[in-house]
Amino acid sequence: MRHFIFAILVLIAFSCTPKKSFHKNEGYIFGTIYHLTYEHDTNLSEEVEAKLNAFDWSLSTYKEESVISKINKNVSDETDEYFRIVFNRAKEITAITNGAFDMTVAPLVNAWGFGFSKKDSVTDEMISDLMNSVGMNLISLKGDKVIKERKGVMLDGSAIAKGYAVDVIADLFEAEGIINYMVEIGGEMRVKGQNPKGNYWKVGIDKPIDDPDVLQRELQEVITITDVALATSGNYRNFYLKDGKKYAHTISPFTGYPVDHQLLGASVLASDCMSADAYATAFMVLGVEQSMVIVEADKSLEAYFISEGENGEYNIVMSSGFKKVLDDTRKGS
Repeated sequence: MRHFIFAILVLIAFSCTPKKSFHKNEGYIFGTIYHLTYEHDTNLSEEVEAKLNAFDWSLSTYKEESVISKINKNVSDETDEYFRIVFNRAKEITAITNGAFDMTVAPLVNAWGFGFSKKDSVTDEMISDLMNSVGMNLISLKGDKVIKERKGVMLDGSAIAKGYAVDVIADLFEAEGIINYMVEIGGEMRVKGQNPKGNYWKVGIDKPIDDPDVLQRELQEVITITDVALATSGNYRNFYLKDGKKYAHTISPFTGYPVDHQLLGASVLASDCMSADAYATAFMVLGVEQSMVIVEADKSLEAYFISEGENGEYNIVMSSGFKKVLDDTRKGS
């Protein structure tokens, strides 16, 4: 009789345990779309939206009352935790890339028509003047407050904040004990564990086709990954043509002008998406050769570069670790 009662109690306990299943959420944030897939006993869409909205009020330059916007307009020097984490990591990557990653390019990004204000009529004199307010050495944190050396210093978080937002949601999932998930915001992503089919996550790297409206999307490669973040930067989506010349959205903090070299796209694997996002942008400034030096010196980074070749062909360069990922993917497919 005791064994029978015990069996009933065990059955009741198991029947009361919520069954985990995969949930898929999507929405619109930071001017782009996010997609989430995760295994959990409840749908966390409300928690996700709350996190993303709070993040948006910190680092969105399109919200006039956000933390970063108030700092840019010199109406406040107050920061929050999101801002400080992004700013401090940006400082580190600026140092590692010898200035190729620089959040203070905001005035230049705006002047060239890729930022949060209307494009100006660009002149050499204007760029020269704006360059006086460019440089991460011109801004620092003292406690919770921002200190600017020049009032004209403004910050653009678009090349790092989206990646950190991915990490914020991934960390939310980690806190919930979720071991299988995919977080993707505007193409930047972080994955862990397995997908709903019980396999590692398959993700694509786009061909660098000039296609700002994403109407001709084609994949250059498909890779199988897990427990890693992936970010891609390229000038084939965000650009404009003027007088027959293409102006890319990646602005060099060294010259003040859009980059003009053969590198079309840089994809970076890293342990966190904030770093992957920032490095991908820095590599678009540096070009393949200098970028590979940084990748080879850091065991936490892998990278894949697509450059313009002859006769419409692409030149591909990748780190040894990225090549292994690609080889393993092909063997398993």
